[in-house]
Amino acid sequence: MIGDPVPRIDAPKKVTGTATYTAEVWDAGQPLYGWIVGAAIGHGRIARLDTARAEAAPGVQLVWTHRNAPKQHEPDAGQISYARARPVLTSAEIRHHGEAVALVVATTLEEARAAAALVDVAYEAADGHFDLAAREAHAVEPPMVQSGLFATRSKLGDVDAAMAAAPVTIDRRYTTPYELAQPMEPPACFAAWKGDQVTVHTSTQIIAAARARIAQTLGIPMEKVKVVARYVGGGFGSKLGVQAETILAVLAARALAKPVKIALSRQQMFQLVSQRPASRQRVRLAAGRDGLLTAFAHEATIQQAYGSDFVEQTAACGRPLYAAANRFTTHRVVSLHLPPGGDVRAPGEATGLLAIESAMDELAHALGLDPVELRVRNEPPRDPESNVPFSQRRLVECLQEGARRFGWQRRRATPATLRDAHGWIGYGMASAIRTHFQLATSVRVRLGPSGAAVVQSDMTDIGTGTYTILAQTVGEALGISHHDVRVELGDSDFPTSAGSGGSFGAANSCNAAFRACRALRARLAAAAVADPLSPMHGLDPAGATLADGRLAIGHASEPVADLVTRLFPSGVDAIGDVADGTAEPSYKAYALNTYGAHFAEVRVDAVTGEVRLQRMLGVFDGGRMLNRATARSQLLGGMLWGAGGALLEDAPVDPRYGSFAARDLAQYLVPAHADVPEIDAIILEGVDDKANDLGAKGVGELGICGAGAAIANAVFNAVGVRVRDFPITIEKLLPGLPR
Repeated sequence: MIGDPVPRIDAPKKVTGTATYTAEVWDAGQPLYGWIVGAAIGHGRIARLDTARAEAAPGVQLVWTHRNAPKQHEPDAGQISYARARPVLTSAEIRHHGEAVALVVATTLEEARAAAALVDVAYEAADGHFDLAAREAHAVEPPMVQSGLFATRSKLGDVDAAMAAAPVTIDRRYTTPYELAQPMEPPACFAAWKGDQVTVHTSTQIIAAARARIAQTLGIPMEKVKVVARYVGGGFGSKLGVQAETILAVLAARALAKPVKIALSRQQMFQLVSQRPASRQRVRLAAGRDGLLTAFAHEATIQQAYGSDFVEQTAACGRPLYAAANRFTTHRVVSLHLPPGGDVRAPGEATGLLAIESAMDELAHALGLDPVELRVRNEPPRDPESNVPFSQRRLVECLQEGARRFGWQRRRATPATLRDAHGWIGYGMASAIRTHFQLATSVRVRLGPSGAAVVQSDMTDIGTGTYTILAQTVGEALGISHHDVRVELGDSDFPTSAGSGGSFGAANSCNAAFRACRALRARLAAAAVADPLSPMHGLDPAGATLADGRLAIGHASEPVADLVTRLFPSGVDAIGDVADGTAEPSYKAYALNTYGAHFAEVRVDAVTGEVRLQRMLGVFDGGRMLNRATARSQLLGGMLWGAGGALLEDAPVDPRYGSFAARDLAQYLVPAHADVPEIDAIILEGVDDKANDLGAKGVGELGICGAGAAIANAVFNAVGVRVRDFPITIEKLLPGLPR
């Protein structure tokens, strides 16, 4: 059952509208509605505030600014960033455009929004730092990257000497813009207090982090906070930590002793939700005439918000990718008066591989070597920097299988030599790699007298299929149909998980569930062999199996329903735990990654320079697939996002105000179905037995890794113009198009 393309078990609720998302919750009755007022400057302070007109507006129950908002606790820098306190409306200082400066709560949403427009705020603007390129000279090397998950820098050998000695070198600079996670469901919160306890329905990817952030901000015990998020309409990293809307809803509900609901508008998301930081990257490669790399260097300069310690691991993704004796990677940050950066799908790899894989294509062109062959020749036998063996690495197989399926042999090595009636045709490819994480997770599995199972965890389903894969895993482990498994998620009353993010949610939760089922089987077997009424009485419980609804030891067996009814009339349960990866021996002994290869064909219009992606293929290795259909959907979605990164997505900053010029999905462009007419993702069958009990690794973000570079390389192959400032737009191509 594990791996089968089982249809989503939550699909009927979603298509009939009975899957309740946060903004649709009515559990505590009619709520009041909140609306956040954002700062109109990028840096400075509030000079004057007048809330009288807003307070007198119809239906208004509360107006808060920094002058009268409740006291909140400051964050503890020693904690994981998503769980730290998140105080709001605490100061007259403005650190970025759109920062919350007031909250209005009214009887209806329309009243709250209308009254919010009546809050009169005057500012004393200060010179702000908004331009990454202009401030690059002020870059500093941070003490840690991605909350300490990655080393800030790495160094082996002498890159400068290798560059000087090599017959072929590449030294290129690439820039990537700010990118915005824009899930279908904007962040929202519904908060209701009962005595000194609060129930918070919020759109979040990590229940435990949301609970900790709320409790620490308010300075109350965590057991006083219940967080619920049964259905989440996408996240892409933007909901790893709850933001201003949740903190303000909880505070306002307590102050008014009534439920309060706050949902961000699409426009507010562009300033109140973290974004993928812009980057400026330098990649240096040195190689012999045979294409073997002698040096690999990757230096990334990244935007960081004043007061934030988030650093995207942009220069870490290439460390395990290619063999080279001389190596250097480092991160530098530039503080700007912009919203804090954060994790956006495939943080680090999405932008880092865009530069690395473009540079590898440039090296292949300089050598006159096929880009696939160049990567195969530089396949490392062990992790090049940690010197530990790979758990399972099938990157070469992905490259070769992808080339065969795509028809790579039809590619012309000389750019701008393949045309049709409308323009130039180009082929491009790139490698994909993504770190596999394991974080502490617990899942409870309970069997009732009917033989049906219930699975419980605070794990969230953000649209990826968690409900379905947990039902499949438990169904197989207990020997019952997945239809007989009820999955309950997204409630802090359930065992704690690491949540959904970083491609770790599926493998963590399913392995914990598998271990719970194993413990449950052992408990049932022990009870059966001790029961004189059981046909398995006196047998060795070590040989027990569960299949077709029966517990068996050798030739003796009994229906599980009968066993549970007789010995556990109120049901029997067990909890399965997965430890943090640092506590698992395999995580120290092996380099654990997922891999893939992207292939793209583009057409560049001969007159306008417009780029059209005609077809795209990805081949991926992620260990054992828990559900081939949902995994493929995740990979396809990532590939589409890679197309956006290469050709469309850009959030330029208005240098006058420090605001993002794009404020909605009419201006911030993302790929639609028509932008990618033919796309396919192939999954190599396999099991990585070093990863975990199930041999499964996360693939949720793998699809985007390297995808944009394959398209960029195809554009170069089509017209011979190398654009290193992403996204690739008509304006950047037109001046260099062949006549």
